[in-house]
Amino acid sequence: MGVASGVYKQVAYKSEGANYGVAPAAAAAQSMRRVSSSLSLAKDTYQSGEIRPDFQVADFRHGLRKVGGSISGELSAKTYADFIAAALKKDFVAGVTVTGASITVGGTAGAWTITRAAGSFLTDGVKIGDVVRLTAGAFNAANLNKNIQVTGLTATVLTGVVLNGSALTAEGPIASAAVTVIGKKTMIPQAGHTDKSFAIEHWHPDVPASELFTGCKVSKITFTLPATGMATVAVEFTGRDATPGSAQYFTNPTPVTVTGTMAAVNGVVKVGTATGGTITSASIEISAAQSSEPGIGSNVAEQVATGRVIVTGQITAKFDSTALRDAFYNETEVSAYMAFTADNSANSDFIAFSMGRLKINGADKDDGEKILIQTIPYQALLNTAGGATVATDLTTIAIQDSVA
Repeated sequence: MGVASGVYKQVAYKSEGANYGVAPAAAAAQSMRRVSSSLSLAKDTYQSGEIRPDFQVADFRHGLRKVGGSISGELSAKTYADFIAAALKKDFVAGVTVTGASITVGGTAGAWTITRAAGSFLTDGVKIGDVVRLTAGAFNAANLNKNIQVTGLTATVLTGVVLNGSALTAEGPIASAAVTVIGKKTMIPQAGHTDKSFAIEHWHPDVPASELFTGCKVSKITFTLPATGMATVAVEFTGRDATPGSAQYFTNPTPVTVTGTMAAVNGVVKVGTATGGTITSASIEISAAQSSEPGIGSNVAEQVATGRVIVTGQITAKFDSTALRDAFYNETEVSAYMAFTADNSANSDFIAFSMGRLKINGADKDDGEKILIQTIPYQALLNTAGGATVATDLTTIAIQDSVA
Protein backbone atom coordinates (compact mmCIF):
# COMPACT_ATOMS: atom_id res chain seq x y z
CA MET A 1 0.00 0.00 0.00
CA GLY A 2 1.30 3.43 -0.97
CA VAL A 3 0.90 6.91 0.50
CA ALA A 4 -1.67 9.20 -1.15
CA SER A 5 -0.32 12.16 -3.10
CA GLY A 6 -2.51 15.04 -4.27
CA VAL A 7 -1.18 14.99 -7.82
CA TYR A 8 -2.31 11.37 -8.23
CA LYS A 9 -5.75 12.03 -6.76
CA GLN A 10 -8.51 12.02 -9.38
CA VAL A 11 -11.89 13.73 -8.99
CA ALA A 12 -14.90 12.73 -11.11
CA TYR A 13 -18.62 13.38 -10.84
CA LYS A 14 -21.97 12.47 -12.33
CA SER A 15 -25.54 13.67 -11.84
CA GLU A 16 -27.70 11.33 -9.78
CA GLY A 17 -30.77 12.12 -11.90
CA ALA A 18 -34.02 11.54 -10.03
CA ASN A 19 -32.46 9.21 -7.44
CA TYR A 20 -31.17 11.44 -4.68
CA GLY A 21 -28.33 9.89 -2.72
CA VAL A 22 -28.10 6.79 -4.94
CA ALA A 23 -24.84 6.21 -6.81
CA PRO A 24 -25.57 6.43 -10.56
CA ALA A 25 -24.27 3.97 -13.14
CA ALA A 26 -20.50 4.31 -13.47
CA ALA A 27 -20.52 5.12 -17.19
CA ALA A 28 -20.31 8.68 -18.56
CA ALA A 29 -18.92 10.41 -15.49
CA GLN A 30 -16.84 13.57 -15.93
CA SER A 31 -13.27 14.10 -14.69
CA MET A 32 -12.65 17.42 -12.95
CA ARG A 33 -9.87 19.96 -13.16
CA ARG A 34 -9.24 21.49 -9.76
CA VAL A 35 -6.90 23.31 -7.47
CA SER A 36 -8.29 21.38 -4.52
CA SER A 37 -11.22 19.19 -3.49
CA SER A 38 -11.93 18.96 0.23
CA LEU A 39 -15.08 16.81 0.30
CA SER A 40 -15.21 14.59 3.36
CA LEU A 41 -17.61 12.63 5.54
CA ALA A 42 -18.58 14.09 8.90
CA LYS A 43 -20.78 12.68 11.66
CA ASP A 44 -22.67 14.14 14.56
CA THR A 45 -21.32 12.76 17.83
CA TYR A 46 -22.91 12.25 21.23
CA GLN A 47 -21.08 11.93 24.52
CA SER A 48 -22.80 10.17 27.38
CA GLY A 49 -23.89 12.53 30.13
CA GLU A 50 -24.21 9.90 32.86
CA ILE A 51 -22.76 10.79 36.22
CA ARG A 52 -20.96 7.69 37.50
CA PRO A 53 -19.23 6.73 40.76
CA ASP A 54 -15.93 6.40 38.85
CA PHE A 55 -16.16 10.01 37.56
CA GLN A 56 -15.57 8.84 33.93
CA VAL A 57 -17.29 8.86 30.52
CA ALA A 58 -18.30 5.33 29.60
CA ASP A 59 -19.87 5.81 26.16
CA PHE A 60 -19.61 7.94 23.05
CA ARG A 61 -21.69 7.41 19.89
CA HIS A 62 -21.71 8.45 16.23
CA GLY A 63 -24.90 9.97 14.82
CA LEU A 64 -26.09 11.55 11.56
CA ARG A 65 -23.70 11.11 8.64
CA LYS A 66 -23.23 13.99 6.19
CA VAL A 67 -20.84 15.22 3.53
CA GLY A 68 -19.36 18.69 3.29
CA GLY A 69 -16.51 20.49 1.59
CA SER A 70 -15.74 22.23 -1.65
CA ILE A 71 -14.12 21.90 -5.04
CA SER A 72 -12.08 24.95 -5.97
CA GLY A 73 -10.27 25.78 -9.16
CA GLU A 74 -9.40 28.35 -11.77
CA LEU A 75 -12.30 29.61 -13.85
CA SER A 76 -12.65 28.15 -17.35
CA ALA A 77 -15.50 27.68 -19.79
CA LYS A 78 -17.56 24.47 -19.43
CA THR A 79 -15.55 23.07 -16.48
CA TYR A 80 -18.01 24.16 -13.77
CA ALA A 81 -21.13 24.52 -15.94
CA ASP A 82 -23.02 21.59 -14.39
CA PHE A 83 -22.53 22.96 -10.88
CA ILE A 84 -23.44 26.52 -11.95
CA ALA A 85 -26.68 25.25 -13.49
CA ALA A 86 -27.45 23.26 -10.34
CA ALA A 87 -26.95 26.33 -8.14
CA LEU A 88 -29.21 28.48 -10.32
CA LYS A 89 -31.83 25.69 -10.60
CA LYS A 90 -31.91 25.76 -14.41
CA ASP A 91 -30.02 23.82 -17.08
CA PHE A 92 -27.96 25.74 -19.61
CA VAL A 93 -29.93 26.47 -22.81
CA ALA A 94 -28.46 27.31 -26.22
CA GLY A 95 -28.37 31.01 -27.04
CA VAL A 96 -30.69 32.40 -29.67
CA THR A 97 -29.65 33.08 -33.27
CA VAL A 98 -31.04 35.85 -35.45
CA THR A 99 -30.92 34.67 -39.08
CA GLY A 100 -31.67 36.14 -42.49
CA ALA A 101 -31.20 39.71 -41.29
CA SER A 102 -29.97 42.75 -43.19
CA ILE A 103 -27.25 44.17 -40.91
CA THR A 104 -25.31 47.44 -40.89
CA VAL A 105 -22.25 47.82 -38.66
CA GLY A 106 -21.30 51.25 -37.34
CA GLY A 107 -20.52 53.21 -34.21
CA THR A 108 -17.25 53.92 -32.43
CA ALA A 109 -14.92 52.19 -29.97
CA GLY A 110 -16.82 51.09 -26.88
CA ALA A 111 -20.18 51.73 -28.54
CA TRP A 112 -20.29 49.73 -31.76
CA THR A 113 -23.71 49.35 -33.34
CA ILE A 114 -25.29 46.45 -35.18
CA THR A 115 -28.45 47.71 -36.87
CA ARG A 116 -31.02 45.48 -38.54
CA ALA A 117 -33.33 46.68 -41.29
CA ALA A 118 -36.35 44.72 -40.06
CA GLY A 119 -37.44 42.46 -37.23
CA SER A 120 -36.69 42.86 -33.52
CA PHE A 121 -33.74 41.83 -31.38
CA LEU A 122 -36.09 42.08 -28.40
CA THR A 123 -38.65 39.57 -29.64
CA ASP A 124 -35.85 37.31 -30.87
CA GLY A 125 -34.61 37.05 -27.28
CA VAL A 126 -31.28 38.92 -27.29
CA LYS A 127 -30.52 40.61 -23.94
CA ILE A 128 -28.19 43.26 -22.54
CA GLY A 129 -25.17 41.40 -21.14
CA ASP A 130 -25.26 38.67 -23.80
CA VAL A 131 -22.09 38.02 -25.77
CA VAL A 132 -22.90 37.76 -29.48
CA ARG A 133 -21.02 37.25 -32.72
CA LEU A 134 -21.81 38.05 -36.35
CA THR A 135 -21.72 34.44 -37.53
CA ALA A 136 -22.98 34.58 -41.13
CA GLY A 137 -23.01 37.07 -43.97
CA ALA A 138 -20.42 38.60 -46.29
CA PHE A 139 -18.87 40.71 -43.53
CA ASN A 140 -15.39 42.18 -43.40
CA ALA A 141 -13.05 39.81 -41.58
CA ALA A 142 -12.71 42.43 -38.80
CA ASN A 143 -16.41 41.95 -37.97
CA LEU A 144 -17.05 38.24 -38.43
CA ASN A 145 -17.04 35.83 -35.43
CA LYS A 146 -15.87 38.42 -32.92
CA ASN A 147 -17.07 38.43 -29.28
CA ILE A 148 -19.27 41.49 -28.65
CA GLN A 149 -21.02 42.07 -25.33
CA VAL A 150 -24.38 43.79 -25.67
CA THR A 151 -24.44 47.04 -23.66
CA GLY A 152 -27.60 48.60 -25.11
CA LEU A 153 -30.56 47.23 -27.03
CA THR A 154 -33.61 48.37 -28.93
CA ALA A 155 -35.74 46.45 -31.40
CA THR A 156 -33.43 47.28 -34.30
CA VAL A 157 -30.14 48.52 -32.78
CA LEU A 158 -27.70 46.44 -30.74
CA THR A 159 -24.93 48.47 -29.09
CA GLY A 160 -21.90 46.60 -27.83
CA VAL A 161 -18.28 46.45 -26.80
CA VAL A 162 -15.74 44.05 -28.31
CA LEU A 163 -14.32 41.86 -25.55
CA ASN A 164 -10.72 41.98 -26.76
CA GLY A 165 -10.85 45.73 -27.41
CA SER A 166 -10.36 45.50 -31.16
CA ALA A 167 -12.27 47.62 -33.67
CA LEU A 168 -15.18 46.82 -35.92
CA THR A 169 -15.31 48.08 -39.50
CA ALA A 170 -18.27 50.18 -40.63
CA GLU A 171 -20.13 48.42 -43.44
CA GLY A 172 -23.52 47.36 -44.69
CA PRO A 173 -26.22 46.64 -45.16
CA ILE A 174 -25.08 43.00 -45.36
CA ALA A 175 -27.82 40.63 -46.53
CA SER A 176 -28.56 37.16 -45.12
CA ALA A 177 -26.63 37.94 -41.94
CA ALA A 178 -26.79 36.10 -38.62
CA VAL A 179 -26.25 37.34 -35.06
CA THR A 180 -25.72 34.53 -32.52
CA VAL A 181 -25.78 34.54 -28.72
CA ILE A 182 -22.77 32.27 -28.31
CA GLY A 183 -22.78 29.07 -26.27
CA LYS A 184 -25.46 28.55 -23.63
CA LYS A 185 -27.13 30.55 -20.84
CA THR A 186 -28.65 29.76 -17.49
CA MET A 187 -30.41 31.94 -14.93
CA ILE A 188 -32.58 31.63 -11.85
CA PRO A 189 -35.93 30.86 -13.52
CA GLN A 190 -39.45 32.00 -12.69
CA ALA A 191 -40.75 28.42 -12.64
CA GLY A 192 -39.66 24.86 -13.42
CA HIS A 193 -36.68 24.92 -11.07
CA THR A 194 -34.37 21.90 -11.15
CA ASP A 195 -33.10 20.20 -7.98
CA LYS A 196 -29.93 18.33 -8.93
CA SER A 197 -27.59 16.21 -6.87
CA PHE A 198 -24.28 14.61 -7.79
CA ALA A 199 -22.13 11.65 -6.90
CA ILE A 200 -18.50 12.77 -6.62
CA GLU A 201 -15.55 10.39 -6.34
CA HIS A 202 -12.09 10.92 -4.92
CA TRP A 203 -9.89 8.16 -6.36
CA HIS A 204 -6.41 7.64 -4.92
CA PRO A 205 -4.68 5.12 -7.22
CA ASP A 206 -1.46 5.23 -5.22
CA VAL A 207 -3.11 3.74 -2.09
CA PRO A 208 -5.43 2.42 -3.75
CA ALA A 209 -8.61 3.86 -2.22
CA SER A 210 -11.91 5.32 -3.38
CA GLU A 211 -14.35 7.60 -1.59
CA LEU A 212 -17.70 8.03 -3.35
CA PHE A 213 -19.70 10.95 -1.96
CA THR A 214 -23.41 10.76 -2.78
CA GLY A 215 -26.32 13.18 -2.51
CA CYS A 216 -24.03 16.16 -3.11
CA LYS A 217 -25.99 19.36 -3.74
CA VAL A 218 -24.42 22.74 -4.48
CA SER A 219 -24.86 25.04 -1.49
CA LYS A 220 -22.70 27.95 -2.65
CA ILE A 221 -20.57 29.08 -5.59
CA THR A 222 -18.09 31.93 -5.24
CA PHE A 223 -16.38 33.58 -8.22
CA THR A 224 -13.33 35.67 -7.38
CA LEU A 225 -12.07 38.06 -10.05
CA PRO A 226 -8.87 39.86 -9.06
CA ALA A 227 -7.00 42.50 -11.04
CA THR A 228 -3.90 40.29 -10.96
CA GLY A 229 -3.79 36.51 -11.05
CA MET A 230 -6.24 33.90 -12.24
CA ALA A 231 -10.00 34.16 -11.87
CA THR A 232 -11.12 31.44 -9.46
CA VAL A 233 -14.26 29.54 -8.53
CA ALA A 234 -15.14 27.61 -5.37
CA VAL A 235 -18.14 25.27 -5.26
CA GLU A 236 -19.39 24.22 -1.81
CA PHE A 237 -21.46 21.06 -1.38
CA THR A 238 -23.83 19.56 1.15
CA GLY A 239 -24.02 15.77 0.77
CA ARG A 240 -25.73 12.70 2.19
CA ASP A 241 -23.14 9.94 2.66
CA ALA A 242 -19.79 8.47 1.60
CA THR A 243 -18.92 4.93 0.53
CA PRO A 244 -15.31 3.75 0.79
CA GLY A 245 -13.77 1.22 -1.57
CA SER A 246 -10.49 -0.19 -2.81
CA ALA A 247 -11.41 0.06 -6.52
CA GLN A 248 -12.26 3.09 -8.65
CA TYR A 249 -16.03 3.54 -9.08
CA PHE A 250 -16.06 5.86 -12.12
CA THR A 251 -13.63 3.70 -14.07
CA ASN A 252 -13.70 5.47 -17.42
CA PRO A 253 -14.73 9.10 -16.92
CA THR A 254 -14.75 11.65 -19.73
CA PRO A 255 -11.39 13.47 -19.77
CA VAL A 256 -11.12 16.90 -18.18
CA THR A 257 -12.10 19.96 -20.19
CA VAL A 258 -9.39 21.64 -22.26
CA THR A 259 -10.71 25.22 -22.26
CA GLY A 260 -8.31 28.01 -21.32
CA THR A 261 -8.07 29.41 -17.80
CA MET A 262 -9.41 32.94 -17.36
CA ALA A 263 -7.80 36.01 -15.88
CA ALA A 264 -9.99 38.98 -15.04
CA VAL A 265 -7.71 41.34 -16.98
CA ASN A 266 -9.09 39.77 -20.17
CA GLY A 267 -12.63 40.92 -20.83
CA VAL A 268 -14.93 43.76 -19.84
CA VAL A 269 -16.80 44.79 -16.68
CA LYS A 270 -19.28 47.56 -15.94
CA VAL A 271 -21.03 48.25 -12.63
CA GLY A 272 -23.34 51.24 -12.88
CA THR A 273 -21.17 53.72 -14.76
CA ALA A 274 -17.87 52.31 -13.42
CA THR A 275 -15.86 50.31 -15.95
CA GLY A 276 -12.82 48.06 -16.03
CA GLY A 277 -10.34 50.92 -15.83
CA THR A 278 -11.83 51.91 -12.50
CA ILE A 279 -12.81 48.55 -10.99
CA THR A 280 -9.90 46.73 -9.35
CA SER A 281 -11.57 43.46 -8.31
CA ALA A 282 -14.94 41.76 -8.14
CA SER A 283 -16.57 38.77 -6.53
CA ILE A 284 -19.94 37.04 -7.01
CA GLU A 285 -21.40 34.68 -4.41
CA ILE A 286 -24.40 32.51 -5.26
CA SER A 287 -25.87 30.88 -2.17
CA ALA A 288 -28.26 27.98 -2.79
CA ALA A 289 -29.15 26.90 0.74
CA GLN A 290 -29.70 23.20 1.46
CA SER A 291 -31.05 21.87 4.75
CA SER A 292 -32.14 18.53 6.21
CA GLU A 293 -33.70 17.14 9.36
CA PRO A 294 -32.50 13.93 11.04
CA GLY A 295 -34.99 11.16 11.65
CA ILE A 296 -34.98 8.19 13.97
CA GLY A 297 -34.09 4.83 12.48
CA SER A 298 -31.63 6.25 9.96
CA ASN A 299 -28.15 7.71 10.25
CA VAL A 300 -28.40 9.63 6.94
CA ALA A 301 -30.74 12.41 5.80
CA GLU A 302 -33.42 10.94 3.54
CA GLN A 303 -34.54 14.34 2.20
CA VAL A 304 -32.92 17.71 1.62
CA ALA A 305 -34.92 20.95 1.42
CA THR A 306 -33.83 23.64 -1.01
CA GLY A 307 -33.90 27.29 0.00
CA ARG A 308 -33.83 30.54 -1.92
CA VAL A 309 -31.03 31.42 -4.33
CA ILE A 310 -29.33 34.54 -2.99
CA VAL A 311 -26.71 36.49 -4.95
CA THR A 312 -24.32 38.87 -3.24
CA GLY A 313 -20.78 40.08 -3.84
CA GLN A 314 -18.29 42.85 -3.66
CA ILE A 315 -16.29 45.07 -5.96
CA THR A 316 -13.35 47.31 -5.25
CA ALA A 317 -12.87 50.42 -7.33
CA LYS A 318 -10.62 53.46 -7.57
CA PHE A 319 -12.18 56.52 -5.98
CA ASP A 320 -12.11 58.54 -9.19
CA SER A 321 -15.84 59.28 -9.22
CA THR A 322 -18.62 59.69 -6.68
CA ALA A 323 -21.07 57.58 -8.74
CA LEU A 324 -20.79 54.35 -6.74
CA ARG A 325 -20.56 56.19 -3.42
CA ASP A 326 -23.68 58.17 -4.27
CA ALA A 327 -25.52 55.03 -5.34
CA PHE A 328 -24.96 53.82 -1.77
CA TYR A 329 -25.80 57.16 -0.14
CA ASN A 330 -29.01 57.54 -2.14
CA GLU A 331 -30.00 53.84 -2.24
CA THR A 332 -29.97 54.01 -6.03
CA GLU A 333 -30.07 50.71 -7.91
CA VAL A 334 -27.45 49.91 -10.56
CA SER A 335 -26.71 47.04 -12.93
CA ALA A 336 -23.58 44.94 -13.44
CA TYR A 337 -22.38 43.18 -16.59
CA MET A 338 -19.11 41.26 -16.73
CA ALA A 339 -17.50 39.00 -19.33
CA PHE A 340 -14.12 37.29 -18.99
CA THR A 341 -12.15 35.50 -21.68
CA ALA A 342 -9.56 32.73 -21.82
CA ASP A 343 -7.22 34.78 -24.01
CA ASN A 344 -7.15 37.96 -26.09
CA SER A 345 -8.30 36.44 -29.39
CA ALA A 346 -11.44 37.79 -31.05
CA ASN A 347 -13.42 34.56 -30.59
CA SER A 348 -11.97 33.39 -27.28
CA ASP A 349 -13.91 31.16 -24.92
CA PHE A 350 -15.65 33.23 -22.25
CA ILE A 351 -18.00 33.31 -19.29
CA ALA A 352 -20.35 36.29 -18.88
CA PHE A 353 -22.38 37.42 -15.86
CA SER A 354 -25.45 39.68 -16.06
CA MET A 355 -27.11 41.24 -13.01
CA GLY A 356 -29.73 43.77 -14.02
CA ARG A 357 -30.53 45.11 -10.56
CA LEU A 358 -28.08 45.64 -7.70
CA LYS A 359 -28.34 47.54 -4.46
CA ILE A 360 -25.03 48.78 -3.03
CA ASN A 361 -24.58 48.25 0.71
CA GLY A 362 -21.47 50.27 1.51
CA ALA A 363 -18.75 52.54 0.15
CA ASP A 364 -15.79 52.41 2.54
CA LYS A 365 -12.51 53.91 1.35
CA ASP A 366 -8.96 53.14 2.42
CA ASP A 367 -6.23 55.73 2.95
CA GLY A 368 -2.52 56.23 2.44
CA GLU A 369 0.08 57.47 -0.03
CA LYS A 370 -1.64 55.64 -2.88
CA ILE A 371 -4.68 55.65 -5.13
CA LEU A 372 -7.65 55.39 -2.80
CA ILE A 373 -9.80 52.29 -3.20
CA GLN A 374 -13.50 51.95 -2.39
CA THR A 375 -14.97 48.67 -1.16
CA ILE A 376 -18.47 48.23 -2.54
CA PRO A 377 -20.53 45.26 -1.26
CA TYR A 378 -23.79 44.60 -3.10
CA GLN A 379 -26.98 42.55 -3.06
CA ALA A 380 -28.40 41.40 -6.39
CA LEU A 381 -32.20 41.49 -6.71
CA LEU A 382 -34.82 40.09 -9.05
CA ASN A 383 -34.81 42.34 -12.12
CA THR A 384 -38.56 42.93 -12.26
CA ALA A 385 -38.14 45.17 -15.32
CA GLY A 386 -36.84 42.22 -17.36
CA GLY A 387 -38.88 39.85 -19.46
CA ALA A 388 -39.35 37.91 -22.66
CA THR A 389 -39.59 40.83 -25.10
CA VAL A 390 -37.61 43.53 -23.29
CA ALA A 391 -33.91 44.29 -23.16
CA THR A 392 -32.99 42.48 -19.91
CA ASP A 393 -33.58 39.08 -18.31
CA LEU A 394 -36.28 38.56 -15.68
CA THR A 395 -33.94 37.10 -13.09
CA THR A 396 -31.40 37.99 -10.41
CA ILE A 397 -28.40 36.67 -12.35
CA ALA A 398 -27.84 35.16 -15.79
CA ILE A 399 -24.63 33.35 -16.72
CA GLN A 400 -23.45 32.61 -20.26
CA ASP A 401 -20.77 30.00 -21.03
CA SER A 402 -19.34 29.82 -24.55
CA VAL A 403 -18.78 26.04 -24.36
CA ALA A 404 -21.41 24.76 -21.87
